[in-house]
Amino acid sequence: MHEDNSRHTLRTSLITAIAPCIWGSTYLVTTQMLPPNHPLTAALLRVLPIGVIMIAVQRRAPEGHWWGRLLFLGLLNIGVFQALLFIAAYRLPGGVAATVIATQPLGVILLSRPLLGSRPVRLAWIAAAIGVVGVALLVLTPAARLDGVGIAAALSGAVCMALGTVLTKRWAATPLPIASFTGWQLVFGGLFLLPFALLFEEPITHLTAMNVMGYAYLGIFGTGITYMIFFWGIRRLQPSAVSLLGLLSPVMATLLGFLVLGQRLTPLQLLGGGLVLWSIWAGQQPASERR
Repeated sequence: MHEDNSRHTLRTSLITAIAPCIWGSTYLVTTQMLPPNHPLTAALLRVLPIGVIMIAVQRRAPEGHWWGRLLFLGLLNIGVFQALLFIAAYRLPGGVAATVIATQPLGVILLSRPLLGSRPVRLAWIAAAIGVVGVALLVLTPAARLDGVGIAAALSGAVCMALGTVLTKRWAATPLPIASFTGWQLVFGGLFLLPFALLFEEPITHLTAMNVMGYAYLGIFGTGITYMIFFWGIRRLQPSAVSLLGLLSPVMATLLGFLVLGQRLTPLQLLGGGLVLWSIWAGQQPASERR
């Protein structure tokens, strides 16, 4: 029975890992396929249209207190998180922002006890801390500069992501199918982003076929499918394990930069990638084996 459970957990982890691996392609698609200088518009177009399509296809609306819960989750997981990520990206080098965001597994571990009544074991703390170090080695450069507002935005984004992950686990017993559960969050998050995109960015006056393909990829694969997979995984795995899987995103982004853009990999980056992969593996071990 224990072996069957371990295999089931491994299979669930591998499926859930698809989401952060696809998210790792966001930087490549954004820089190579989308119009420049429209990050809020890109965030809006990747979440709102696919969210509307998903709830239109499912035709399942929340009932009672689930309206408030999905609104809150949509703000945490999508809307507020994307807005804070936008601020951090504008005020910090990408490596600094990614490193600060990588602290969110630590936030998940801290929040799991008061909100879920679970007490993560020592290895989870070690894995989360080593994951942050690994991401720093992977993406930071010597010329990285710090900015107080940018750091605050990135930390707040990590807190939003951590709280959203833990509450998604706490409210896993939703009567809605996973597509509706995801779609309503995307709609609420997109509606939050809409006024910011209209106020702070010029409208896009011309779209090429490449732009359309980029937005379609980010909406369908980089948002709709991946968030369904991610929320599905949260229902079945420990939140700390799922949050550590999220560290695959900077690993995949670095790998794609090497394979597609011809960027060099230094020995420190290889070491960082190895540390991240170890932290992810350690975070997936069953609690009994961790002890």
